[in-house]
Amino acid sequence: MAENETAIRARGLSKHFGSLKAVDDVDLTVRRRQVYGFLGPNGSGKSTSIRMLCGLLIPTAGEIEVLGLSIPEQAEELRQHIGYMTQQFSLFADLTVRENLEFLAAVQNIPSKQARERVAELLAEYHFDERADQLAGTMSGGQKQRLALAGAIIHKPELLFLDEPTSAVDPESRRDFWEKLFELTEAGTTILVSTHYMDEAERCHRLAILDRGRLVADGSPAELTGDLDGRTLLVETENPHRAKQILVQVPGVISAAQIGNSLRVLVDGERIRQQDIEEALSAEEVRAEVAPVTPSLEDVFVAVTHQPEKSDFAPQESGA
Repeated sequence: MAENETAIRARGLSKHFGSLKAVDDVDLTVRRRQVYGFLGPNGSGKSTSIRMLCGLLIPTAGEIEVLGLSIPEQAEELRQHIGYMTQQFSLFADLTVRENLEFLAAVQNIPSKQARERVAELLAEYHFDERADQLAGTMSGGQKQRLALAGAIIHKPELLFLDEPTSAVDPESRRDFWEKLFELTEAGTTILVSTHYMDEAERCHRLAILDRGRLVADGSPAELTGDLDGRTLLVETENPHRAKQILVQVPGVISAAQIGNSLRVLVDGERIRQQDIEEALSAEEVRAEVAPVTPSLEDVFVAVTHQPEKSDFAPQESGA
């Protein structure tokens, strides 16, 4: 990949807090004009990685290059070219929508005439024309999210970091938010976004899965799920609870998750086949139909971490 096509390059990136390895020897390459996703549960190292890539946190070890700049040495210069948005609403609740944007324009040293034009442009583009004089603190979660995004891009950054930006909004607002992200990438902005929503991860051009500080998978959603072809099975049975009890004891079964009257079973393809699943159930007199099913990103996560309990992940939301 040519250097001018690379927005972020990190090698051996690590951050230790005492004996805790929050980020452990991560290699990362993000191409320009992509939405690159960080998928992982709470505590997996997503936020810590983002803060190091932004230059806000000094790594324990590793090399970082962002937009051709060496980080953290050139972090101050980098800040002119990036935007950063967190999951917590970070603007001023007691200022109006317009005043928040005007303040951020001043922080970015945008000349007054350009600032007025840019604020007017964002008010229109993000549908705040009729709310320009409303106090930010009185808006809904989705409206606050849109305002935070507008504020993060007021200086037209080349690169935008988003740290779980949609964790506190409804599915419709999340969907609209992602449409804005794709509009930004089409206009030339590179986006790195962390999430624990599986459906959001599927929208990314490329995806890194983090688990306990380590990068355990990296690729497009199609590449990652394609690697599991033939390893995800659907078991239809009248007694799914009993079937699960049987299958989790079978060597080579990585996980068995009940979905209604079905089981979604992930297997080690080198150790077990569909026929072995059928025989294990038949031996215990459990009637079932077993068939391959298209792998999902949740299957990928379980496969690369061998963690069937995924309570930190939000369920997929219909239509989101």
